[in-house]
Amino acid sequence: MREIVLDTETTGFDPESGDRIVEIGAVELMGHMATGKTYHQYINPERGMPDEAFQVHGLGDDFLRDKPKFAQIGRDFLDFIGDSKLIIHNAAFDIKFLNAELKWMNLPQIPWAQALDTLAIARKRFPGSPASLDALCRRFNIDNTSRTLHGALLDSEILAEVYLELIGGRQPDFGLSTQPQRKEGDTSIEWTPKPRPTPLPSRISQDEAAAHAEFVSKLGDGAVWKTI
Repeated sequence: MREIVLDTETTGFDPESGDRIVEIGAVELMGHMATGKTYHQYINPERGMPDEAFQVHGLGDDFLRDKPKFAQIGRDFLDFIGDSKLIIHNAAFDIKFLNAELKWMNLPQIPWAQALDTLAIARKRFPGSPASLDALCRRFNIDNTSRTLHGALLDSEILAEVYLELIGGRQPDFGLSTQPQRKEGDTSIEWTPKPRPTPLPSRISQDEAAAHAEFVSKLGDGAVWKTI
């Protein structure tokens, strides 16, 4: 099962008012495990960067001036995501911008049903609690210390870990190791049982075993016990 964890950075909040996408980052998952394949693209928005947006992601006019326009990368982006499920935090925001850019290029729109919103999942699982990406990192003990500014690829990588926690636990591909055994006197980690060195002796007496064998012998050749 292929999934794409995706994030965008923009010049503002409303594409219909002239705001544009300036960065796309995406991480590929296969069977809920990272494959190592990513998509990352900075984009020239063909307009000036408002200071409010610059304070969020740090992408300024000088940096973006020589980057490709969305019209130059839109088709490659669609080819990368295909029809895979898109895992997005606050999906309505990103899909709104992506579809606006695709519409201006006369390219196919992304169906709303293709997106899975981790913000909605988090709010359902933890009602009344903060559900921002940073808040979920704190809840799940995910290291996000490198996230001093918003960045689409970094946020996608972090969101991939958050998503796996939201659906039931991170996978080994994200750097987790198996639970260590507890040493004597150490209560800092959860204890896990060790296998018995020798199996427990049977609790069935010889008379009970003989009576069972006699009972099975009377069932005939079609008895399920005789086919095992």
